[in-house]
Amino acid sequence: MNDHVPLTHLDLLRFLERVQLGDLERTRRWIADAERRHAEQAEGARRRPPTPDWLLEQGISGRSPVYLHVGVCWSARKRLRPIT
Repeated sequence: MNDHVPLTHLDLLRFLERVQLGDLERTRRWIADAERRHAEQAEGARRRPPTPDWLLEQGISGRSPVYLHVGVCWSARKRLRPIT
């Protein structure tokens, strides 16, 4: 036998309130996570060493210099040594 009691308008509003509180808590967690990531990125940028004035690219043997790059050169590759 089904003893179903119909929900009142007040019951539905209380249910809606619980759902919205759950959504609000989740949104606040997302905000806190985003703020933490932003703070970590800012701290990483603050601690990053300064860009060197020049980069010396060495040959495969690691002994002879091959190229000299400006410190912010986009084409600089591996086997680099900073020169200030």
